[in-house]
Amino acid sequence: MYRAVADTNVYISAILFGGKPEEIIKLTLEEKIELIISGDILAEIAYILRSKFKWSNYQVNQLLAMLQETVLFVTPEHRLNVIKDDEKDNRVLECALEGKADYIISGDKRHLLPLKEFQTVRIVDPAGFLQLYS
Repeated sequence: MYRAVADTNVYISAILFGGKPEEIIKLTLEEKIELIISGDILAEIAYILRSKFKWSNYQVNQLLAMLQETVLFVTPEHRLNVIKDDEKDNRVLECALEGKADYIISGDKRHLLPLKEFQTVRIVDPAGFLQLYS
């Protein structure tokens, strides 16, 4: 079973817009892949939904509770400083290493996707991940 960390943008896209990111979440719900998440990623999802999309605390808390029941929660022990231009992207790398992920799934064309790989973790976009999975 593939183990993957989805970047915040993948969760936001799945929740609000559907498409390929939603297909990835469905694979997790069907227990075909294992998504890994950290408190930092959960916090960023909550922040974006509240600030940018005006979700209520109740809506955000319901979503976070569902995610915590669905995905594997890890607490990275080490902080990284690999991506200088966007500190939040380092939290994704930390989560992937701590969770022993095979993949990072991201739509971030500026920082994460150009890396292509970090240590032993491949970095792909949602369409690329679904292609690898099938």
